[in-house]
Amino acid sequence: MTEQAPLVTIVGGSGFIGRYIAQNMARRGWRVRVAVRRPNEAMFVKPYGVVGQVEPVQCNVRDDASMARVIAGADAVIYSVGVLFESGANRFAAVQAEGPARAARLAREAGVGRFVLISAIGADADSPSEYARTKAAGEAGVLAAFPEAVILRPSVVFGQEDGFFNRFAAMARLSPVVPIVGGATRFQPVWVQDVADAAAKAAAGEAAPGAYELGGPRIYTFRDLVSLTLRVIRRRRLILDLPFFIGRIQGKLLSILPNPPLTEDQVRLLESDNVVSPGARGFEALGIEPKAAEGIIETYLYACRPYGQYSRLTENREA
Repeated sequence: MTEQAPLVTIVGGSGFIGRYIAQNMARRGWRVRVAVRRPNEAMFVKPYGVVGQVEPVQCNVRDDASMARVIAGADAVIYSVGVLFESGANRFAAVQAEGPARAARLAREAGVGRFVLISAIGADADSPSEYARTKAAGEAGVLAAFPEAVILRPSVVFGQEDGFFNRFAAMARLSPVVPIVGGATRFQPVWVQDVADAAAKAAAGEAAPGAYELGGPRIYTFRDLVSLTLRVIRRRRLILDLPFFIGRIQGKLLSILPNPPLTEDQVRLLESDNVVSPGARGFEALGIEPKAAEGIIETYLYACRPYGQYSRLTENREA
C-alpha cells in the first residue's frame, strides 16, 4: 500500500504570500489544502500540483467550526492571513489577533505536528499602529497555544502581485508627482519566493521553533525604493516627501474609500523603520540566501514603461 503524502493546510493560501507557499509545498510533494473565504475565486491554485494535489476549501477564520474542518487531518498548518486596512468584518483584531490564535489552538487540539505564522517585522504590542499591535497579539496567541510554532516576520514583500512596487509604478504612469510619507523610513524588502521557501521549510520541520525576521540583502529608505521603481520603469517624476502630520490627514480622508491607497494607521507604521533587528534570527538560520529587489522587479514592472515590453527594443534603436 502506497503511503499517503503529508497534508498542509494554508489558511489564506490564495493571497499574495499564501499562493507562493502553496506552490512551494506542492513542489515538495505535499498535499495542499488552501483555506479561503471564497473557494470559487481560488481555483487558480489547482494547477500548482498534479490533479487533486492542491484543493481550495471554504474557511471563515472567525469561526471555530469552520477552522476546525480545514485543519482536521493536517500534518502542518500555515496561517497567512493579514489586512493592511479594515473593511467590513475583516477587522485587524479578528484577522490578525484572534484568527491565528484560534487556528493554533485548534491545530493543537487536532494533534497537528507543526504550526507556522506569517507575521510582520514591526509586530509590537506597544506600537501606535493597530496593525502592528494586532500582529503582536496574534503571535502571543499562537505561542500560548502552540509554543513550538515558527513565526516568520518579513519586511515589505515584493513579487509579481505585490501592492508596493506595483502601486508606485502605476502612480508614476499617471502623475508627474509621486507623493510619499516617511521618505527616510528604512525598509529591507524581501522576495515573496524567499518568504515562501522559509514557510515551507518551517512546515516541513526544517526550522527550529521561534521567531525569524526576514529581510532582503539590502536596506533602502522609502525614497530610495520609489527612486528605484522610477528607474526600472524609465520615468522621470518628482518625488514629493510629505510630513507625517499631512500624511495622517490624508490617511484619515482616504480611509473612506473601499480600497484606500493610504490610511492613518499605515502612516503610523511609516514612522518606524521596517528592518531586521540586530541579532535576530533570519534567512541565514534557515539556509536561504535572499534575493535583492533590483533584478526581480524588472521582470514584472516592465508593463509600466513608456512602451511596455517593447521599451528595450525602442531604447536599442535610439542608442
